[in-house]
Amino acid sequence: MHPALPFTIAALLFGIGVYGVLVRRNAVLLLMAVELMLNAVNLVFVTADATIRAAVPQAGQSFALFIIVLAAAEIGVGLALILQLYRLRRTVGVDDLPLADPPPPPPAPSPGPSPNPRPAPPAGPPTPVTTGRSTPPPAPAEPPPPAGEHGLRGSRSDGGPHDDEEAEAAADGPVAESGSSGAGVAR
Repeated sequence: MHPALPFTIAALLFGIGVYGVLVRRNAVLLLMAVELMLNAVNLVFVTADATIRAAVPQAGQSFALFIIVLAAAEIGVGLALILQLYRLRRTVGVDDLPLADPPPPPPAPSPGPSPNPRPAPPAGPPTPVTTGRSTPPPAPAEPPPPAGEHGLRGSRSDGGPHDDEEAEAAADGPVAESGSSGAGVAR
């Protein structure tokens, strides 16, 4: 095969890519034009490798593979930048980009009440999270203390020597005790 045809196609592709970079104002189309130029260079490398016997065999194909990897990385980073540009500016036109000015501030939130994105948690005790392991059931609550001798529920009864005196005092009515301040306090 004569190398003039692939070299001509590569030159045509490269020319279209340069035209796209110089004329187009859309960032996505600029990336496509750069890809055309990279593919034209790949075609030149593979054609030169097939027609010219070099000291290093298949060097053109190796360079072409390297350029394909480079182009894939360029597209990944370029599209990420273009998406971020669109999120900030709502346009991907490169003429609308002020290169020296800072980006505009984000829009101010509305003064009205903002809707709560999460629903309110349900009332009551939280539900236990099951992890698949068997856990022992929770211990039952302590029973209330027994009623005292005179029906006083919750009276202090630790079995000490003064328990009977406290029960008799509670049955007689309020008694004034002297505290550290010396003032009587009714119970």
